[in-house]
Amino acid sequence: MANPFTILNVLGPYREPREPCLSYDFSVQRPSWPTPQGVRVKISLEEELGVFKDKILQLPPGSPGQQLRVNQILSSALAHQKLQIANEEGMFDERRDVMIDPFNGPLAYLAPRLEAWMRQEAARLRQEIKEKVKL
Repeated sequence: MANPFTILNVLGPYREPREPCLSYDFSVQRPSWPTPQGVRVKISLEEELGVFKDKILQLPPGSPGQQLRVNQILSSALAHQKLQIANEEGMFDERRDVMIDPFNGPLAYLAPRLEAWMRQEAARLRQEIKEKVKL
């Protein structure tokens, strides 16, 4: 099992300036660390958020405001899950600031785990979107 950690704060989503990504900044604390560390998690708009929203959940378009809220809900859920996967992989065991890039390129081997989680959580998130966004 991976090392336990506590999320103290989450900020985001932020639009990455030169990449088609959203990012979240987590402040993470482990019991053995004297101070928290920063972990930035990037979500690819096309390969992660787009796949989840369009191919797995197959959500209807909705208004621009509804789409913004759906993107916020889904990208936050993806960021939290990617943080869990990164913890299981030992990507932030050391006490230093870390950036977790989209699960493509060098991290493509993690994409099937994220997609399996997407399929597992699809019904729950579809219901959450229905309740919060009325979509």
